[in-house]
Amino acid sequence: MRKLTLLWTAMVDWLFPPKCPFCQQVQEAQGVCPVCQKTLPWEPQPLQTMGKLSCASALRYEGLVRESVHRLKFRGARYLAKPMGALMAQTVVESYPDGFDVVSWAPVSNKRRRHRGYDQGQLLAKEMCALWDVVPQKLLQKHTHTPAQSGITDSAARRGNVLGVYGLCKDINVAGKRILLVDDVATTGSTLQECARVLEEAGAKQVLCITLAKTHKRGG
Repeated sequence: MRKLTLLWTAMVDWLFPPKCPFCQQVQEAQGVCPVCQKTLPWEPQPLQTMGKLSCASALRYEGLVRESVHRLKFRGARYLAKPMGALMAQTVVESYPDGFDVVSWAPVSNKRRRHRGYDQGQLLAKEMCALWDVVPQKLLQKHTHTPAQSGITDSAARRGNVLGVYGLCKDINVAGKRILLVDDVATTGSTLQECARVLEEAGAKQVLCITLAKTHKRGG
């Protein structure tokens, strides 16, 4: 069985050689290529606060990072979740040394999931958890379909767009738990803060957030 697995892996690597998730250059192993390791807009202060919420991000949402996130979200490039998840997992270890009890994600609506075919937040959470040998749990559901946050620039409008659209899943108990909440990009933090509000009102002890990237204002 092991020989068959190794053979299958070799065939896949031959047909679909590993590429850097950002510049898309073919390389020998999965992960960020040496050039991007040096040139990507790494977040100099990974752990920041959005209101009362702590949020860690590996990169700035610009250039190749933005293009790569768009490939994941809008062009069906699910394979990018694995290397992105690895970067996020590393950022979590560095930013939250006290750990957490549960990993979950900020979900998309059922309508968007059907249209896209997947939930990118869930994919990222799954790949992160695979490195820790745990399984992410679906704690929240988005019961109202809303316009995409990426198409809204005003901070107040972004807050209003997600207000009251998330709810706790049935038969979920988060009382006293420290929850790691996963999303792809943090802009104003409206989505993460609304999700955290629902979890905290349900009794969660603390909500810690992790995203691949964070948007910065020009000159910021």
